[in-house]
Amino acid sequence: MNIVVVESPAKAKTINQYLGKDYKVIASYGHIRDLPNKNGSVLPEKDFAIIYKVNSDKKKQINEINNSISRGDILWLATDADREGEAIAWHIQSILSEQDKLKGIEVKRVIFNEITKSAILKAFDNPKTIDLNMVNAYQARRALDYLMGFTLSPVLWKALPRSKSAGRVQSVALKLICERETDIEAFNSQEYWTIETIFKTPKNKDFIANLYAINKKKLEKLQIKNETEANNILDQIKLKQFEIEEINKKRVKQNPAPPFITSTLQQEAYRKLGYSAKYTMSIAQSLYEGIDIKGETIGLITYMRTDSINLSDTAIKDNKKVIENLYGNNYVVKFNRKYKNKSKKAQEAHEAIRPTDCSKLPNQIGVFMTESQKRLYELIWKRTIASQMSSAEIDQLSVNILSTNKEFELRASGSTIVFDGFKKIYTEGNDEKDAANNIKESTLPILNENDHIEYISSEKSQHFTQPPPRFTEASLVKKLEELGIGRPSTYANIVSVIQEKGYVKYEKKRFIPESKGRLVTSFLSGYFKQYIENNFTANLELQLDNISDGKNEWKHVLKEGWLPYKEAINSASSLRVKEVVEKIDSDLGPHFFPEKENGENPRKCPKCDNGNLKIQYGRFGGYIGCSNYPECKFNTQLLVGGKDIENTQEPIILGEYKDNKEISLRNGPYGPYIQLGENSKTDKPKRVTLPKNIDPNNVTLELARNFLSLPRNIGSHPETGKMITAQIGRFGPYVKHENISASIPKNEDIFEIGINRAVDLIIQKQEKPISKYRRFKKTKR
Repeated sequence: MNIVVVESPAKAKTINQYLGKDYKVIASYGHIRDLPNKNGSVLPEKDFAIIYKVNSDKKKQINEINNSISRGDILWLATDADREGEAIAWHIQSILSEQDKLKGIEVKRVIFNEITKSAILKAFDNPKTIDLNMVNAYQARRALDYLMGFTLSPVLWKALPRSKSAGRVQSVALKLICERETDIEAFNSQEYWTIETIFKTPKNKDFIANLYAINKKKLEKLQIKNETEANNILDQIKLKQFEIEEINKKRVKQNPAPPFITSTLQQEAYRKLGYSAKYTMSIAQSLYEGIDIKGETIGLITYMRTDSINLSDTAIKDNKKVIENLYGNNYVVKFNRKYKNKSKKAQEAHEAIRPTDCSKLPNQIGVFMTESQKRLYELIWKRTIASQMSSAEIDQLSVNILSTNKEFELRASGSTIVFDGFKKIYTEGNDEKDAANNIKESTLPILNENDHIEYISSEKSQHFTQPPPRFTEASLVKKLEELGIGRPSTYANIVSVIQEKGYVKYEKKRFIPESKGRLVTSFLSGYFKQYIENNFTANLELQLDNISDGKNEWKHVLKEGWLPYKEAINSASSLRVKEVVEKIDSDLGPHFFPEKENGENPRKCPKCDNGNLKIQYGRFGGYIGCSNYPECKFNTQLLVGGKDIENTQEPIILGEYKDNKEISLRNGPYGPYIQLGENSKTDKPKRVTLPKNIDPNNVTLELARNFLSLPRNIGSHPETGKMITAQIGRFGPYVKHENISASIPKNEDIFEIGINRAVDLIIQKQEKPISKYRRFKKTKR
């Protein structure tokens, strides 16, 4: 009997139909063992001995494999073709060997890049053995992550109580987001003006030209600083006559983007489809494992965790046939277009992400997929097909216009797509609005050198320089890839974890650091700077790759990485909250309290006048407070500069409630809130946190009264008869039924949500699996 082990049941189902009745395919459901989350799982003092433990929820899978194999069988380990897949195969073999279950059993490793019948059968005809170099790279990475996280997190919890854990790679991603926010806050916008002029050709055709140079000196971007200067130039231009001095025309070719790798798929799916990195990988996984098409489960794309932009010669040949059939021979590139990875770490032996069969057109097989699967498949199909299409040909025209006294030079430009080539089906997106590869046609009228052209009018336009944009998921993944941080299998997890820990929030598809995240980054930069530097993490990734290639010994890499890190941990283990916060205040103070032009103390408390503002740390993260606390209770959010600080604390009286108590809108260290009444020894005022999707400027007396009336009874649950209520808590609006709470989505109104929708949210929450952590806590109680 042949026993085949893969990771997922979907993959098992697809493979099983290709192998026949002599094969039994079993799913391991991912990793079956890991390092226990307790001290002593990795022992540096014992030559980095590693103690693995079978995951409690995977004992069923181990038992199924055990009960399925017997002497004389062949065990085929068909896990994924990457480091994690190799590790899963090794774990399975190791566990069975330790249990003495492999006597008389032949173990073979099979690897395939796509789940199609031909690829599966070919892999089983050419079995391999487990690559121990890749396994050791996995062990080195897992051990270092365990040691760094397990030793750093307790220090972090002690220094900044209630903070979450810190991870090796996630900390670098968080640092990038915090540094970008600092750059944005420190940015000083500068005003500048541009001038464009409308001319008429001798044949009465209008066109627009932009001022390019004055007295043969090219204008710098910020040269025209204000409206007065712009008006002076306009007044002079109106008095001049102009002629065409020179016309430059050239034809350029634009080549298509290479096929997708993991990071570019995540970036493009975000730009074009609005999918998160995690969601993209989930949909890609389903396409890879197989879709049921007319009773047959077929893998539609190749393996989705790859950093290679290679296409096999067979794939290129098949692509060209499809291009010729659909678009004609002119659209087929006349050679095999090969792409070269810029990154030295890319595994060239693998293939890029591509359809397993490009002749399966998206519009033909889309009916067998969900909408999300169809859209992602179409994106992958178009990108792959475009990579082997002819280049686009574009005529670019540049016209120099000179005033007759040669004082002012203007330029007009246009482009015409002569042959669309690959652009017929696909153009790569870009995070920048003026991306060079997104060329649009902009034609100019027929012009000739030395033509006298008629001046019609000029317009001035005001602009302001813009700060660097906050990271999107796409641009963060791109940045991590550029820095060599993370690998194809980790990008989605990195951007998810920093959100789950509450260190950043994701609003309007941009990452914004929370105050807690900024203080954690400041702490790590102050005491563990070397280990969250981009180069440290990138170099470690390269060392792990070298282990995979057999160039480095894995325990040597562990020693080099761990021993100096342990010294830093030891020196920081005695830190106390007070000294950590004082250092954070010292490091971040110059940014949050910049020097004032009038020489005033930038830290002066706006409430008590003789106190100094300091960065403090509280239950929900960092905030700004007065040094005279508790006599002065001034506090506000982490904001840069004087005006913001001065204007955040005074309560805004909205009106009165039914018991004649004042309703006020206030701003605390954790954001705006509504308060009923004032503090007193006998009466504690009711407070309601303002949801993040409510602009404080739009809060009316009526809206405030509605918030203060919460919780709101929605109706009785149809099964239990118990009341469902709508409430607002620390993490925003939610509905509650008995001991079950379910968040209300941001786009839904807490005051409008009805009983049917509330029941739906409660049911969805009930159906979600309980995390291991919550199960553990429940058992302990």
